[in-house]
Amino acid sequence: MLEPAYQADVVIVGAGVAGLSAAHRLTSAGVTTAVLEAAPWVGGRMSTEKVDGFRLDRIGQLLSTAYPELRLTPGLDALVLRPFAPGVLLHRDGRHHRAGAQPSAGGARGALHAVRALASAPTKSAPRTAAPLGTAVDQARLATALSRLAATPVERLLSRPELPAAQALKAHGVPARTIDGFLRPLLAALLCDPELTTSSRCADLALRAFACGRLCLPEGGAEMLPELLARALPPGTVHTGVRVTSVSTSAVTTAEHGEIRCRAVLLATDARAAAALLPGLRVPDFHPLTVVHHTTDEPPTTGASLLLDADRGGPIAHTAVISAIDPSRAPAGRTLVSSTILGPPPLDLDAAVRMHLARLYGTSTRRWETLTVHHTPEAVPAMRPPHDLRRPVRLLAGLYVCGDHRDTSTVQGALHSGHRASTAILTDLRAAGSIHRADPPSSTVKQAA
Repeated sequence: MLEPAYQADVVIVGAGVAGLSAAHRLTSAGVTTAVLEAAPWVGGRMSTEKVDGFRLDRIGQLLSTAYPELRLTPGLDALVLRPFAPGVLLHRDGRHHRAGAQPSAGGARGALHAVRALASAPTKSAPRTAAPLGTAVDQARLATALSRLAATPVERLLSRPELPAAQALKAHGVPARTIDGFLRPLLAALLCDPELTTSSRCADLALRAFACGRLCLPEGGAEMLPELLARALPPGTVHTGVRVTSVSTSAVTTAEHGEIRCRAVLLATDARAAAALLPGLRVPDFHPLTVVHHTTDEPPTTGASLLLDADRGGPIAHTAVISAIDPSRAPAGRTLVSSTILGPPPLDLDAAVRMHLARLYGTSTRRWETLTVHHTPEAVPAMRPPHDLRRPVRLLAGLYVCGDHRDTSTVQGALHSGHRASTAILTDLRAAGSIHRADPPSSTVKQAA
């Protein structure tokens, strides 16, 4: 260890996307930064397992091209986003209904031209009759509502009265058939909350991102986002396999290297680990999540669409042929199907999942090979009202905290919390006369065709 009074200006505990994004802004401003991660890898919950040439996400979080922080975060210049087909596929009454947003080239204003049933196709084994997704009037009302969301500034959404999302939708006069037939399965996929107990403000933000952009995945797996951030930092910034046992405003203590002295400490771990280091920090409830990955030689015919179950007829909330969206996630000639279960998994998981997937895709799943099953009990922090979307990141001078539990429970929220925390740290360090340089210009994100 070094001998000066301060061995780093800032020590960041945790190498998830929140901590890594903060590290970029700090190092770019001339602040010496050390990122300490207890695990052998960076990324936290955004990890990807490699099995026989497949890249299998542990959580499989959906991104949106409308997330501002994907464009604003330094270090993500090489990130490639692979978009889903426009809108979503809804499985209802034995049919596939395509419904969704059609972003215009002009941006958010007028981004959603319509939300209606664009096509209906019966599955191979399902009856050809199906109830429409609401009347033409219902569809027009929903399209108008989402168009308004797309054009509404974020700060105005955050000032709206707050209710559980399900109650807010009913209070706004949205028909039950529209809620259950489209909004509930969509928001379940975006927020991991099929009961719609999430704050209506968070639901509005999720629907706004859906209306303004395209759902997408990072090329190569979820781990690519934190790995790109880590690679772009100065050599020696990130240290994995280092367990922090205590923190203060001027030092952290590690199990492997003793005390590291600094000017400020940023806790960028998950909520429970942060509370273990700083007793008194609030630990939210969590939504559990299970992801099941299959491979098959006979790919389903849904293409690059996100398939949602509006009937709630089994454990699967949403599923997709991931290799059709991002071919790099499967070996040549192989198909990767990834499916998400919200809440506790069923006891006979394999049989229940195969039976449900057979109905959703309209094909036999007997020969599908299970690659892996990832169950994460604390996958996504719950955002029930009242929910402060901008929880303070500055606890006191020299001690800061960030993560999706301080913002929205999304990649956008994690990145934004890191942005807010780094801004607070730079403000305090500049006030103390420690640094004088300005922040660098923001970077851009490449989107795959």
